[in-house]
Order: sequence, then C-alpha cells, then structure tokens
Amino acid sequence: MTGDSQPALTELWQRRWPHCPPVGHLLRDPYQNVWVRFHSLPGSKRYPQDESEYAILLERHNTVLDELFAGTDVYVITPRWSSEAEPPPAQLTPDYWRTLLVADDPDPEFRTYCHLFAARRPWRRGCVDPLLRDIADDKVAGVLITDTALRRVHHPYDGGADVFLPTPDERDRTRARHTDWLSRHPSGL
Repeated sequence: MTGDSQPALTELWQRRWPHCPPVGHLLRDPYQNVWVRFHSLPGSKRYPQDESEYAILLERHNTVLDELFAGTDVYVITPRWSSEAEPPPAQLTPDYWRTLLVADDPDPEFRTYCHLFAARRPWRRGCVDPLLRDIADDKVAGVLITDTALRRVHHPYDGGADVFLPTPDERDRTRARHTDWLSRHPSGL
C-alpha cells in the first residue's frame, strides 16, 4: 500500500475482510464460504447484444443490489490502474481512498498500482446503471459496491456479479432466491 486518505475506511476494510485487499477478483479465494456468483444473462451469456439484454442485465443487478442495500448508503469503489505510485493531481478528489501496490517488481517499469476511489451515495435502484452498462461492455472493471459498514460486497464484472455476504446462511438464502441466475458449473463460476 502507498497512500491512504481515508484511514477509517481502510481500518474497517481490514477488520471485515482481513485476508484480502479491496480488489474484487481477489476476494473469491479467501472468502469462498460467503461468496455466490450470479450471471447477468440467461444461459450464462457474457455480453449483451441489444437493449432487451441490457434490460435483463440491469434488472438482475438491481434486484440483488436492492436486496443488499435498500434504504442505506453505499460506497461505489472504483479502481484506476497505473504504473505510477501516486495518482495524478487531477484525480485527487474527495473520493480518493487509497493506493495499493498490487504487482511488486524490482523493475519500477513493471510495478502496478491500483488507485481506489470510494464515493458514498444513497442507494437507489438504477443509480449505478450507467456504470453497470460500462462494466458489461468491458469498459470498466474492478468496481465494488458495498454498504458503509462493508458487510456486504457486490462486485459486478462483464458477465455477472460476485456477491460476498456476512455469513454462509445469508449467502445460501440469497443464492436460493436466484437459482436461475447461477452457473451450472460445480465450482459456481
């Protein structure tokens, strides 16, 4: 880790998810027991091709997001990847949270940093639809949506969402509500 402008948020993350930094694709392995993956389109289709498929994708995401966050504030955490240890001054907004060194290498040219931005907002159905469309189109990656207590994490990706819940029981109840959206693969991927 390099910079941290919101130490309370960092401390809370480390308390809730101590085995992993706030990088979506890394959460699944250490938190398999509270993880479920939902596919955003029928038949595990990865990319929407028309507005009717975008409507299905947004309906599925928003249904789960409503179940997780209705009536609360959320953090929408977005990463910006860089070979620079510090984000450019123009990116140092009030939403800037912290910078992680995610790929250390003796050669500075091959080091990779992840600058995280955490925007707090009231959850409303549809409030992140433009972002979800960009994720579905593989224009944006690595987003996390979480309640302000960091108990529930929704990590949308191009093809669905990984959801991390406080307990295996809550994960099982959430999974049971949306069995048609699950992968048929035994691993859940």
